[in-house]
Order: sequence, then structure tokens, then C-alpha cells
Amino acid sequence: QVQLAESGGGLVQAGGSLRLSCAAAGRTFRSSAMGWFRQAPGKEREFVAAIRWSSGSTYYADSVKGRFTISRDNAKNTVYLQMNSLKPEDTAVYYCASGTVLNPTKPREYDYWGQGTQVTVSS
Repeated sequence: QVQLAESGGGLVQAGGSLRLSCAAAGRTFRSSAMGWFRQAPGKEREFVAAIRWSSGSTYYADSVKGRFTISRDNAKNTVYLQMNSLKPEDTAVYYCASGTVLNPTKPREYDYWGQGTQVTVSS
């Protein structure tokens, strides 16, 4: 089992920044990648960003490229999502996920999910 705990969400004005954290505990050695997904009311969960633990390879949705940066701290088993130039359309519940994934952009590839943290961007 892997337990994931997100933090760092909140309310911010458009153009502002937030940094989300996701701390992993448990059998983290089984995980090859960590991902961030988000879900807005009435919409499906969508991929935001992902990173592989070993290589550090990163993946981004087109909608966040150039604004969001995913990073990891292997020693702390923690992944971060730095979000800059936030827009109202970034408003959603953000979830981190862990798993042994082949395609890190697909939610179904992940085995474990956090509870989510709310990000609200006001215009």
C-alpha cells in the first residue's frame, strides 16, 4: 500500500502562483511515477503533469506547459507541482497519484490516489 497526502491548495487571484506537495508513504519502491491530475465540477479527471522517480523525466498537458513545473525529492518521497500564471480555468480539485505506469498521462495506469486539494483561481 502507498499513502499519498496532498497539500498546498488554496484561493489565489489570476496570475498568481501556488505550490502543491504530495508526500508518499508506504511501499513507495513499487512506484515508477507520480502524477498530478485535476477535476473540475461536471468534468472528467484530466492529466496535468507527471514525473518518473528514477529518470526524472517529466510530462505535461498542453494546457499547463510553460506555466506548471513538476519536480521530485527522492529522499523525502515527495513530488511538487509549482503552478505559475494561474488562470480561472485552472480551478479544480488536484489529485496526486502513484503507480507502476507505462503511460503516465492515463489515470487508469495509477494504483494509488490522494484525497485531493482544492485550487481556486479568481478572476
